[in-house]
Amino acid sequence: MRARITAVAAHLPPRTVTSAEVEARVARESARAGGGYRPHPTIVERMTGIRARHVMRDDEQASDLAVAAARTVLADRGLRPDGVDLLIFGSASQDLVEPATAHIVAAKLGATCPVFDVKNACNSFLNGLQTADALIRTGQHERVLVCTGESPSRAIRWSVRDRAQFVDAFAGYTLSDGGAAMLVEAAPDGGLFYRDFAAVSASWRIGTLPGGGSMHPRDPEHSYFSGDGRRLKDAFLAGGTELFTTALEKTGLTWDDFAFVGVHQVTVPYLEVLRGALGIPPGKLVVTLPDHGNVASASLPLQLATALAEGRCGPGDRVALVGLAGGLSLGVVFAEL
Repeated sequence: MRARITAVAAHLPPRTVTSAEVEARVARESARAGGGYRPHPTIVERMTGIRARHVMRDDEQASDLAVAAARTVLADRGLRPDGVDLLIFGSASQDLVEPATAHIVAAKLGATCPVFDVKNACNSFLNGLQTADALIRTGQHERVLVCTGESPSRAIRWSVRDRAQFVDAFAGYTLSDGGAAMLVEAAPDGGLFYRDFAAVSASWRIGTLPGGGSMHPRDPEHSYFSGDGRRLKDAFLAGGTELFTTALEKTGLTWDDFAFVGVHQVTVPYLEVLRGALGIPPGKLVVTLPDHGNVASASLPLQLATALAEGRCGPGDRVALVGLAGGLSLGVVFAEL
């Protein structure tokens, strides 16, 4: 049996914050703390291409975003929660350190199947899909719900001392809250037909959210996302395009053979650099960044859900998912819908 994607949905909180509002908040909270740092006007949108990002309510959790998307997916398939035999929460975010957020998602959803979390920064959802694929192909499960809830707005540093700290916190100003879910089911044909993953783990220090682990269990100073966007981009490019070109060579396909190519989106300039390096035709992409920001692991399912809603792809079409994540991690999945 193969693992086929039968439904996908995204859930984005209705509240949005513009890049101008981000800059104003940094200036306001920095001044309140005595730092007085004020970002150059328009710098966030100019550097990232992001006009707005989504922010969940104060009383919402990452699990709530996943549940909202999961309910849509189940409704699309006419299924009840008890029709799922495995739930995987694949996300960079979590409600608590313990237990697995998948338990909280299942409880809110009313599912009683086995659950677990998969965590690998912005490739978490793609690795969740990889896991679902393997478990279905080996006959262990028949219908898997893969979901994510990303809440990075809780880890953004708003009060900065100076330009150096602003640069260190800058990657956080691209981040957006969002949820997504995908139903993966056993099928005799079609489905996922190629997958490959790689890591450059020596680069793990480039982007981190240090708090809550054994290194920094209780230090509030380490509860903010810290990263160097330029070094992260350079590290990805230094890793080369071999993983992706090999995927095309092994399958005998070109990007033109895909109705849609999803690429994890961090900033618009970097997306264009990566697209050019991989040789992906612009018309194959669905660019969600300007209006939705970087929704971390929800980026790829959001793009696929958007492509389906816009009629860019449909049953029988080939789609490609290209994953990039801190750590560093790379991944590629080809599927027939």
